[in-house]
Amino acid sequence: MGRACWLALGSLLALGALLEGRLLGEGDAGFGECNRFFYAETPPAGLAAEGHVKICQRSEGAERFATLYSTRDRIPVYSAFRAPRPAPAGAAPRWLVEPQIDDPNSSLEEVTHEADAITTVDNLGSKQALNTDYLGSDYQRGQLYPFSLSSDVHTAIFTLTNAAPMSPTFQERWYMNLNSLMDRALTPQCGSGDDLYVITGAVPSDIRVKDKVTVPKFVWLAACCAVPGGGWAMGFVKHTRDGDVIEDVMVKDLEKLLPFNPQLFHNNCGETEQDTEKMKKILEMVNQVQDEERLVQSKESTGPVPSARSQRSTQLPPEASEEGSSFSRKLLGFIAAPFVKLFQLICYLVVGILKNTVYLLWYVTKQVINGIESCLYHLGSATVSYFLAIGEELASIPWKVLKVIVKIIRAILRILCCLLKVVCRILGIPVRVLVDVATFPVYTMGAIPVVCKDIAMGLGGTISLLFDTAFGTMGGLFQVVFSVFKRIGYRVSFDNSGEL
Repeated sequence: MGRACWLALGSLLALGALLEGRLLGEGDAGFGECNRFFYAETPPAGLAAEGHVKICQRSEGAERFATLYSTRDRIPVYSAFRAPRPAPAGAAPRWLVEPQIDDPNSSLEEVTHEADAITTVDNLGSKQALNTDYLGSDYQRGQLYPFSLSSDVHTAIFTLTNAAPMSPTFQERWYMNLNSLMDRALTPQCGSGDDLYVITGAVPSDIRVKDKVTVPKFVWLAACCAVPGGGWAMGFVKHTRDGDVIEDVMVKDLEKLLPFNPQLFHNNCGETEQDTEKMKKILEMVNQVQDEERLVQSKESTGPVPSARSQRSTQLPPEASEEGSSFSRKLLGFIAAPFVKLFQLICYLVVGILKNTVYLLWYVTKQVINGIESCLYHLGSATVSYFLAIGEELASIPWKVLKVIVKIIRAILRILCCLLKVVCRILGIPVRVLVDVATFPVYTMGAIPVVCKDIAMGLGGTISLLFDTAFGTMGGLFQVVFSVFKRIGYRVSFDNSGEL
């Protein structure tokens, strides 16, 4: 019943959620503001794969931790945090969902309760676990970054993206191991603890809760202390099989046990400068923790140990401290299930009515405000347009007057030009006649030498022609006479030769 009560209480307080989870895209480098939770601000290399979502979990404007979430297995791959502090007293679990994992277009940018998201988020539960996935099962929501190590008064770690299915016994021992390791082994060997970087993760198995949420095969923890000159790195593994105690391993050996063989810490947490003495002290305390766990298991196998359980329950969140046999819980769950579902239905209806009423009032108010804004906008726009038109007309008056003046001046100049042309033509007639008369004698006297020259040249040509004719005729007669005598002499010579 305790789990159902917390679920019902969370649905009533959903509208007051103060948490905020920012999803980062696949193209975004690292975890944004949450990179400070990783050593050298570098997230593990090799663990991110298809279907993994990077979440920077925030609360009250501050980053709390980072989570790599698997939408295929619906459990976190790992959660990274720093400087664990004691949990605040009196904090109650309020399990929340991340709306934008299932619906990237959701208007809900903050993590919220399942009851608040069911009416506004499309495909809710298609890629992440829901509270209803754990109801009626033998598993509880086990946090990778546990409540007992968080100083967040708003319980930012109570998000389903930070939880994996764990049996009640395993969850209790996992929290006990983490508290003991942090308080007695890891934090004391890392100065004040401010330089301690912690990553907790889960490796999925083949078992699923309601064929949706994958049960871890084992959970693991990797710690890196970045104190200059005195740093170290350690790894731990805890299998979900009954009777197994937490195991200490080197970080490199832990990486070989994980899928894809990743690198958890940049430069292996400065392995060349690690302090082996501190690591030996850590292993001594780890051996004590392991012995205590074996002792607790042996006592639990012989019978209940109320004092030990009550002592450990102070370090666990309320849900992890549930007691009673498995059969009793199943019986109580079977009896209470109808009442719980009825109460949940009533809560959903009440929340839905309140939300729809608020949405309706907001919609009406928004429409009224939009109408007023539209009227004011159109009125202002018309006023501005009117004054702009008047201003343009007033500004164009001097220019138009100047254009008219220029046109008048051009017309006057054209009239004057025409008058001058007429006057010139009228005055040009007698002047030309006088000029021609005055220049006639000059032209006449100047032409006499030219005429005499032409007459002389004509007479010379005639005489030359006569001489040429006479000499040509005389030459022709001489040639005729010469030809005749030549022929006569030729014939006489021929006749004489014949008589002989």
